[in-house]
Amino acid sequence: MRGGALIRESGVRYISTRGRAPALDFAGVLRAGLAEDGGLYVPEAWPRFSAKEIRALRGLSYAELVAKVMAPFVGDAVPDLPRLASATYAGFAHPAVVPLVQLETDLFLLELFHGPTLAFKDLAMQLLGRLFEELLDGESVTIVGATSGDTGAAAIEALKGRRGITVAILHPEGRVSEVQRRQMTTVTAANVGNIAIRGSFDDCQDLVKKMFADVAFRGEQRLSAVNSINWARIAAQIPYYFAAALALGAPDRMVAFSVPTGNFGNILAAWAAVQMGLPVERLVVACNQNDILARFLAANDMSLRPVRPSLSPSMDIQVSSNFERLLFELLDRDAAETERIMLNFRAGGRMAVPEAAWRHMGTLFQGFALDDPGTEVEIGRLWRAAGYLADPHTAIGIAGARARAPGQGVAMIAAATAHPAKFAPVVMRASGVSPPLPARLADLYQRPERFTVAANDLAAVEADVRTLAARNRAEGIKV
Repeated sequence: MRGGALIRESGVRYISTRGRAPALDFAGVLRAGLAEDGGLYVPEAWPRFSAKEIRALRGLSYAELVAKVMAPFVGDAVPDLPRLASATYAGFAHPAVVPLVQLETDLFLLELFHGPTLAFKDLAMQLLGRLFEELLDGESVTIVGATSGDTGAAAIEALKGRRGITVAILHPEGRVSEVQRRQMTTVTAANVGNIAIRGSFDDCQDLVKKMFADVAFRGEQRLSAVNSINWARIAAQIPYYFAAALALGAPDRMVAFSVPTGNFGNILAAWAAVQMGLPVERLVVACNQNDILARFLAANDMSLRPVRPSLSPSMDIQVSSNFERLLFELLDRDAAETERIMLNFRAGGRMAVPEAAWRHMGTLFQGFALDDPGTEVEIGRLWRAAGYLADPHTAIGIAGARARAPGQGVAMIAAATAHPAKFAPVVMRASGVSPPLPARLADLYQRPERFTVAANDLAAVEADVRTLAARNRAEGIKV
């Protein structure tokens, strides 16, 4: 895998994993979302911090750390990044923003749910909302996104009421928790629209990609994306891995991470931190019963199966978009081969990853899968053992951390990705304790909802997006 020196002045340039789209700077990648050739943007060269530079990051506030870690990716595109980061994280509910909680001697939880929608997506999305507004410079965009639960609420919260931005979020009808759905559908801002798709998250994600592939529609609506297909989302998630490792002694102490995984974006950000010089012994890809990534890591079996609804809906995914970025790196950045493998995967339902690339991935990544009954057992065990209430996604991450324990003296950090109140019924059933929503969301179940329902049909969804944009114009929101 290729790397690069630490880039400060002009910032990284970005290339597509499929090699047929123009290289862009950070501002261009933020606006574009998906590359024109259907690929995903990645840095042309990986910026890298030395051990001395990592030590110099100790003691910074989280906002200061974000500005330092993201600087080489952003370059001159965002001169006020420190100010934007400071404003972004000032509103989070915990003063540390991403606090660590110790569960056992070398087992820690990295709490990523102290933002406005109680999920890890807030950490990137709240910053992206400000970046979009900063970099649009009078332009207008229509942002489309697919969500398996948390991305939609985080995007809506970050983008509601922002001038020049229309945001349309697709979610699988009946396959997100009630709190997740209501956090999206009770927002009344005129520039926000929710579309419930009769299908799975993979169907929603495919519709978003098809909208980007529809050149006429993409140009007409000036499409952009806030899913983790947008590189800016990944860049804004990298800092919290640095924050956790620094708190436990990095770069002079090795750490490991266990990350509840669906679309592969969160754990890809951890992998990116490794490319930047963070010493990490292993990355555990913690899956639910939709275990395609765990099967792949165990036996090079990346084969599609029907999505099975679970207690951890944000992980109910078979096609993990961000895996394409890692595949590109595993193939030594061979764009033609990356595209061939990805297209064959979508056509035949099985990904033929070369044996050498698969084995190389196994030097850092390990898979783990836990079904619904096991998830409930882990929630109850954690409450009894440590007095800690975990949501189903976090419980899977903790179980993965315990099952794939690192070497002696290596701190294992599990990502706590959502507040337990977002999944109160299952947490109550497993632990006997019902976690309350924070006061600011206490009336969530009484708020009226607003959304449309659509078939898994591109033309129907594009029509809904056009209607939303027209409504925004009528209500005075610039689009």
